[in-house]
Amino acid sequence: MNAPALSIPLIAPRRRRPLPGFGLSLGLGMAWLGIVVLLPLLALTWHALGLGTAGWSRAIHDPRVQAALKLSFGASLAASLLALVVGALVAWVLVRYRFPGRRLLDALVDLPFALPTAVAGIALTAIYSSHGWIGRFVEPMGLKVAYTWVGIVIALVFIGLPFAVRTVQPVLETLGREQEEAAVSLGASRFTTLRRVILPELLPALLTGFSLAFARALGEYGSVIFIAGNKPYSTEIAPLLITIRLEEYDYDGAIAIAALLLAASFACLLAINALPSLSAYARTRRGHG
Repeated sequence: MNAPALSIPLIAPRRRRPLPGFGLSLGLGMAWLGIVVLLPLLALTWHALGLGTAGWSRAIHDPRVQAALKLSFGASLAASLLALVVGALVAWVLVRYRFPGRRLLDALVDLPFALPTAVAGIALTAIYSSHGWIGRFVEPMGLKVAYTWVGIVIALVFIGLPFAVRTVQPVLETLGREQEEAAVSLGASRFTTLRRVILPELLPALLTGFSLAFARALGEYGSVIFIAGNKPYSTEIAPLLITIRLEEYDYDGAIAIAALLLAASFACLLAINALPSLSAYARTRRGHG
């Protein structure tokens, strides 16, 4: 009598993944992130905490520092709001309409990302100066752009516009037109459809674009110094004053200004990360309502 054959289960060979495992990838990623990003920020924070009350009071109560901070924050706020409105319109045109040159317009939106900021500043100055293409026409009418706060706002809009467009554009592409058509079929006007249907869906993306544009504008240097004129107490921005304080060997003053800009940028990033939770909560409230 033949013995029954034993069935030996076949164990599939373990496949080797082409990329490292989770632990190694996480370790390498966090190491590079810590060296390149976190370590300099921690060093700045450590030195800022070591200034003490006297150091902070001397740096913040300097009239020149206060004027530079007011200009940077005010111009960044105005430029971010303007970039938000213009960026939303550009995104709407790119998503909802088909026209010749649409691909070119879509590519031009990303031009400020690729263009060196110094080149952008020189180009804007050449356009809006008293002998520029636009400046020669607007200055006789009493509107001086170059070497004023108006030129600073224009430069900040130039570098902040792509953030507004690229955050709103994907939301518009996924939104579709079904909800708008349903609202129109129920008798809603265009303004009501915009206010009750479109804007609630776009609000998180609009706030994200505004926060990114504001944080980018707050620390912008290259595209602003050429068109600003850099007059103390008038058109001198905070990032430029940091460089000036370093050249004067006033390290405490430079650290104080840099720490304030870092705190403002970090607050913008926290707001961006909190937007998904706030939008989900708003949708839940509307659903219960």
